[in-house]
Amino acid sequence: MGLYERKVLPPDAPVPAGAADAGTAPPADRVERLAASGSAVLVTLETDAREPDPGLLAAASVYAWLGATLFRVPESQADGTRQVLDMVASIQGTRPPAVARRGLA
Repeated sequence: MGLYERKVLPPDAPVPAGAADAGTAPPADRVERLAASGSAVLVTLETDAREPDPGLLAAASVYAWLGATLFRVPESQADGTRQVLDMVASIQGTRPPAVARRGLA
């Protein structure tokens, strides 16, 4: 993940200083190129859903895996997006899992 912590921002938040704005639902190769440049990458995801939107959460996980670090999402999607970003970081090994269980058989 580099030097940047992944963060969820409100939909009307300005682009933070030093961040590269990849746009709204950008192509994966654009996010990869911007992440490779070493900048924090901002991705904006939109939905009208009031409940967690599986498509938005799946997109957030892919963008996070590709190197995006800042996510502008609707307030209704913020908690789910934070959980997805934590899960991706745990899978990538950049943060410990919230709960580790072994020998559940």
